[in-house]
Amino acid sequence: MNRHLDYESAMNYLHGLYRFGSRLGLGRIRRLTSLLGNPERRFPSVHVAGTNGKGSVTAMVANVLRESGYRVGMYISPFLQDFEERMSINGENIPRERVAELASRSTATRARVAVERMLEEGHEHPTEFEVITAMAFQYFAEEGVDFGVIEVGLGGRYDATNVVTPWVSVITSIGFDHMDRLGNTIAKIAYEKAGIIKSGVPVVSSRQPAEALAVISQAAQENGSRLVRVGEDVEWREVRCSIEGQSVHLRGLHGSYENLDIALLGRHQQGNAATAVAALEVLSSAGVRVPEHAVRRGLATVKWPGRLEVISRSPLIVIDGAHNQDGARVLAAAIRDILPHDRMVLVIGILADKALDDILVELVPPAAHVIVTTPKSPRAYPADKLAEKVREYPVTVHVKPRISDALEKGLELTGPSDLLCVTGSLYLVGDARSKLGGFFQPDMNIHTSGLQPGGSRP
Repeated sequence: MNRHLDYESAMNYLHGLYRFGSRLGLGRIRRLTSLLGNPERRFPSVHVAGTNGKGSVTAMVANVLRESGYRVGMYISPFLQDFEERMSINGENIPRERVAELASRSTATRARVAVERMLEEGHEHPTEFEVITAMAFQYFAEEGVDFGVIEVGLGGRYDATNVVTPWVSVITSIGFDHMDRLGNTIAKIAYEKAGIIKSGVPVVSSRQPAEALAVISQAAQENGSRLVRVGEDVEWREVRCSIEGQSVHLRGLHGSYENLDIALLGRHQQGNAATAVAALEVLSSAGVRVPEHAVRRGLATVKWPGRLEVISRSPLIVIDGAHNQDGARVLAAAIRDILPHDRMVLVIGILADKALDDILVELVPPAAHVIVTTPKSPRAYPADKLAEKVREYPVTVHVKPRISDALEKGLELTGPSDLLCVTGSLYLVGDARSKLGGFFQPDMNIHTSGLQPGGSRP
């Protein structure tokens, strides 16, 4: 058998691991990484958990470190359009040939060899996420990154990424999501997120509900970890906020940043930026050089696709991966405050394990038309059943199970001064981003091909 996989074979292997489910626990990943030589110990890391904002903070921290002159690996989940997004270095996704190599049997320090050894030893088969996480650590170690900025997949305490001992732990805003796995109260969810706190390692917390902050504070105290609280130890004041971007005056741990520009849209990103700056200042306290110009340029140029992302200005098309109530509330606020429009046309598809009613109550009332579709996921809530819930509101409902049909209908209904908003699931947003790319160049007025807005064909 060929010990080297090509990319397609590697992806078939990795996705085939889905059958082993999503099982929390650190025993499998610890054995897997030990067989690979513990690559996660070969670079310093920043570890980011939370319900909302963790991806944005991960991207911000990584971009500022890159602007500081470091070689920075970033690990995220899930990906939006392409698997290779999951692991990148200085903004460049892992090449497909490296994915194939890391998943092969070519040497003892390759994932498939390590998995086979685990099975020979009598261990449980690692999950898909565990194998991919180990591959990311191996990739960063072999490429000699100066830092790895690692986003938690699910929870924190028993997430596969929690084998790292970072230089700083970060916990972004905590809310209700994955309650079947993490618990049905904010305190229980916070307990799982706070599981990333390591002995003596500083922790930065975004603004939190009181019950979440109490749990995080106790975990930090028990671990002898310094706790930096955003909103108290680090504060900000809005200067401007619009569809063009935003800026804040920010008081950090070491000084102030006047007129700090943030490229990402939505007021919630102001708190995420403050969290990122706090984490970077903790690194600075540990001797990491993070100059002010790098903070400014890093936040002013950061990209985080699929999150309040403007695809077109005329008509205004925005995609956002809001998949829980807090995310939906943030999106609704942005629609109201910074996205100018006459009418809103909403394309929405949601996974069945999400709090459907909580999401719909935020997003459906502002819409004139709601087009219900089905994300490409085995966990998707069927469009016809979702439509029944949407019809409880006084809006016009269209059922288009295929995403391409839903987008076509959305463009047909969207006039030049209207807003087309696509949301509800990152699976839907990723697919929509790919398809809309054939119509529009992101954030441009240039219509390139496909169906014309307003119902006319080219």
